[in-house]
Amino acid sequence: MSVRNVLQGISLLGIAILAALSLLFISADWLRHLGGPLGSFGTDLFAAILSGGEWVDDTVGTRVFQHAFTWRSVSTGILIGIVGPLVGTFLVHRQMALIGETLAHTAFAGVAVGVLLAGLTPLSGSSDELVFIALIVSAVAALGLQWLTAHTDSYGDVPIAIVLTGSFAVGTLLISWGRDISPIPIEIEDFLFGSLAIVTPEGTRLVAVLTVVVVGLVVVNYKQFLFITFDEQAAQVARLNVSGYNSLLIVMTAVVVVGAMQILGVILVAGLLVIPAAAASQLGKSFRETLVLSVIFGQLSVLLGLAFAVSVDLPPGGAIIVAAIIIYLIAITVSDRAIGQISVH
Repeated sequence: MSVRNVLQGISLLGIAILAALSLLFISADWLRHLGGPLGSFGTDLFAAILSGGEWVDDTVGTRVFQHAFTWRSVSTGILIGIVGPLVGTFLVHRQMALIGETLAHTAFAGVAVGVLLAGLTPLSGSSDELVFIALIVSAVAALGLQWLTAHTDSYGDVPIAIVLTGSFAVGTLLISWGRDISPIPIEIEDFLFGSLAIVTPEGTRLVAVLTVVVVGLVVVNYKQFLFITFDEQAAQVARLNVSGYNSLLIVMTAVVVVGAMQILGVILVAGLLVIPAAAASQLGKSFRETLVLSVIFGQLSVLLGLAFAVSVDLPPGGAIIVAAIIIYLIAITVSDRAIGQISVH
């Protein structure tokens, strides 16, 4: 086993431990609100985690890890740093990088629908409700985009451009209308640029569930996604349900975009899908290795970006994407080949 493989294995093990700890915290945060033995267990575990945070603060001289919102933000970021590049690697190698940006705009339209509903119905318009509505709208829009692409004679990127601009246009109109009907208790700018303030316990739990589902789907359908990514025509000849798997991939992308929107914001969310995958494509010798490297680079981007954003009190989205771009530039610098030189295994 080469040193390269050992380092990748160690990195993946570290990411797996971080993901497990994140899911443990999110579970404790949920269980503590339940009654009975489970509630007591969750309360004790939650308190132990915050006590550990106090120890970290005392050790490194900070005052952030003793607060629950920090753990929620970090846990959400860690999980997003896994599923974003995981799905994005397939998109990049299918030349569908713009899909993430398009679905981010449909998610913004979903937030706008939530704002409008908050003014017309008993909904409170909280960030949790807006994220859930954005998830539904984005998933439906993803399927609509898939249908539009399959039933139009236009060039492949024309439907994408139409949905991208159209959804953002609809979103701006609905938000203006909704604000006139009833004020909402959040800042829309937080959804545009990302903010730790809108990462709530419910939003964190949603990201945790979506992460488990998306990772499970990729593991189960990996061979099919790989086949379609590199030879869609051959997959059709082999009677693989290409349309179904394409729809599944694009809905998974919509799900990841909505989860990542809380921290990265609508404008920057596509960067986490594309940039780590692009950096990994410069260094990976095979598609599987590229997938592994993209997750590693995505995790580094999230951790470095969050650390910088928290330390200087800046929006996390911009910090994460800048970190990802720096990693991408380093990958280009050390790479000695073109992006297309990759084996399919």
